[in-house]
Amino acid sequence: MSTPTPSGPPREVLLVVHTGRAENAEPAKRVAARLTAAGIGLRVLVEENEDLALPSVLGAHPVDASPAAAAGAELVLVLGGDGTLLRAAEIARPARVPVLGINLGRVGFLAEADPDDLEAALDAVVNTEYRVEERMTLDAVVTLDDVVLGRSWALNEASVEKRSRGGILEVVLEVDGRPLSGFGCDGVLVSTPTGSTAYAFSAGGPVMWPDTEALLVVPSNAHALFAGPLVVSPHSVVAVEIDANGPGAVLSCDSRRTVAVPAGARVEVVRGETPVRLVRFDNAPFTDRLVGKFNLPVQGWRGKHH
Repeated sequence: MSTPTPSGPPREVLLVVHTGRAENAEPAKRVAARLTAAGIGLRVLVEENEDLALPSVLGAHPVDASPAAAAGAELVLVLGGDGTLLRAAEIARPARVPVLGINLGRVGFLAEADPDDLEAALDAVVNTEYRVEERMTLDAVVTLDDVVLGRSWALNEASVEKRSRGGILEVVLEVDGRPLSGFGCDGVLVSTPTGSTAYAFSAGGPVMWPDTEALLVVPSNAHALFAGPLVVSPHSVVAVEIDANGPGAVLSCDSRRTVAVPAGARVEVVRGETPVRLVRFDNAPFTDRLVGKFNLPVQGWRGKHH
């Protein structure tokens, strides 16, 4: 964890907005006005700038959606849901710039603030009253006969899935260079602790606290006795081998980046070399986030008496 300091070069923030919802334009203008008034430069993605139609007086600088868009920025500020934040992370991660999510979607588990907290969040940014937390990522590679067919990375999960709804994907699951079990399934997910509340949770995996050092492996609809979720070392190499005589698959990373996995190919997943950095405002327990986001019933709790 680290805390930014106000000294140094002029401050700039990259704004990333889910412009598919017209109502998001208003909070985007509030963000732009507040940051500009504080003397913080504003960058906006070219394709979003046209939809937002920010007043020219705000001086937003349009940039292309590439890692260069975030280079040198203090942070990337996201207005949207988890999908928008994952999109912003693609830009922020190579530049190692932290991401601040303001949830304008539904659950928004990755976001740090909700719409009602927007003004307080902007005050914290202006006054640099925030900390930065690093989240584990995954690196995945697809090979066939030792030839690399593609690579990708994930913040939430790397999933090997069948290409069509019909049929069964036959796989052999390997951990640390040794075969563990073979089975038919819809797919196999490898998740970070951050992603344990996303796709992996829907597939029957456990929730992992984000500071846990581990990888989560979750077979999806597996036809096997020993095919429950597994928690393995963060240093483990998890591999999924696709049956050479069956259908191919696809590697999907955060449901955003895909690599074709032909029959007979192999997918290896390891802890990523480059983390994603997220902005945090306080040290509230992760338990409180779970209760709030999932609206969990805690009525009747008495707590420990001191």
